[in-house]
Amino acid sequence: MPGSTKAMGVVTLGALVLTTAYTVVLGSNGWLWFGWVVLGLITVGMVASQGT
Repeated sequence: MPGSTKAMGVVTLGALVLTTAYTVVLGSNGWLWFGWVVLGLITVGMVASQGT
């Protein structure tokens, strides 16, 4: 797994932790979760493209 893909995975995981913490403390925010899903899909796409 190249460095950029690994870094993207770490950022995505960090964003999940921050989004979850935000939801617990301040309540759910649909845009925040939507953004995390988009970030996750981009990360999955990067991982998939490394396999080919």
